[in-house]
Amino acid sequence: MNFYLSIFKNARLLGVDRWGPGAPFPEGSVLMARVEIEGQEIQLFNGGPDQKLTPAFSFTVACKDQAEIDYYRDRLTAHGGAEVACGWLTDRFGLSWQIVPANIGELLNPPDRALAERRMKAMMNMVKLDMAALETA
Repeated sequence: MNFYLSIFKNARLLGVDRWGPGAPFPEGSVLMARVEIEGQEIQLFNGGPDQKLTPAFSFTVACKDQAEIDYYRDRLTAHGGAEVACGWLTDRFGLSWQIVPANIGELLNPPDRALAERRMKAMMNMVKLDMAALETA
């Protein structure tokens, strides 16, 4: 919770619920936290180590420029996260993220099909997305 709140500039804690007596986890430990990130309310549950995250679910961060792509990529991969491919990464908790330009749909689907293919091919060879390289592909 604190990791994500520290990364996003428009984020705030809405509340924390804790495990009570007789719970399957230590009394007083976090059961659920509610946060708001960029206007989206998210509930974070403490399901314990048996509840694994997979790339089947990811958050997308639509970035206005390359500096913002770099900012989120650097912070989300810090302390044990890893870049994957095509703007995807996994943070240190195993949560998958797509860090993309806000106009990714327009970049990859222009009316010119040859341009669309060049851009898709360029993106498939990237780990961190490079907006300038995508635009000029």
